[in-house]
Amino acid sequence: MLPRLLSLSLLSFALSGCSSLEFPWVYRISVQQGNIIDQEEVDKLELGMTKRQVQFVMGSPLLIDTFNQNRWDYYYSRRDGDGNVKDKRFTLFFEGDKYIRHEGDIAPSPASEEPDSETENKNRQQADDNITKEGDNTAY
Repeated sequence: MLPRLLSLSLLSFALSGCSSLEFPWVYRISVQQGNIIDQEEVDKLELGMTKRQVQFVMGSPLLIDTFNQNRWDYYYSRRDGDGNVKDKRFTLFFEGDKYIRHEGDIAPSPASEEPDSETENKNRQQADDNITKEGDNTAY
């Protein structure tokens, strides 16, 4: 009876390391791979940027195609302890040394509306008036 119990316990310990068996007390870590792709980084990209500028903003690409140097692939994958996988893909295309387009799961946010020239001129005029008023009160 004792050898049978001992062999059964050794077998259970040996199998506890196998991934096919799931024990509730075993902690499984999250695994992250690739480049973390944030919306902030993607929003900083502008058409016409050089490869060095893009690399400064986004970091080094995970994949640079050996046969097509004008394509950079950024990939991020996260597998949580339950086995759920979330991934993001972002591909940049260049023409020569200039960024021309992108593809992927993330798109740049729409640019905020630029103020029209009339509003901008009014704001400048108000700022100039304030400076002039402040200058009148000072003695030279």
